Amino acid sequence: MGDGVHWTASREPHPARDAALASMSAVVRGAKDEWVALFAPDGVVEDPVGPSIFDPEGRGHRGPEGIATFWDLAIAQAERIEFHIHDSFAAGHEVANIGRITTFLPDGNAMDAEGVFIYNVNNQGQIHSMRAFWEFDRAIATLHPTE
Repeated sequence: MGDGVHWTASREPHPARDAALASMSAVVRGAKDEWVALFAPDGVVEDPVGPSIFDPEGRGHRGPEGIATFWDLAIAQAERIEFHIHDSFAAGHEVANIGRITTFLPDGNAMDAEGVFIYNVNNQGQIHSMRAFWEFDRAIATLHPTE
């Protein structure tokens, strides 16, 4: 796995787990077009689930244009992002990954979002939905200078 994806959970092959790993790898490498292409045409990103600074109405970012907009609003604003996944549960067309996402900000700080990250894939292995359950206030409370 490339730098930035720290995976200590099960690696048992599963379409949703494979899609999640591909998604994280694309984010770490800054590969926006590759990341957007992992999603089904009717795909949705809810990160975090519900209303947030990235999605005030809490409806999710839908379709390629909406998902690309999410990238610009959230992912592109970071200097870098690291994933630390310590558990992963796959069932049906989904996987629930438990861990932490560390976002390194341009101002020299970083914040950690602990949560559950759920990927649902279609029969072709494309991501139908990515739902991230984490709390913005808890993440902001972790804000700390990077080393």
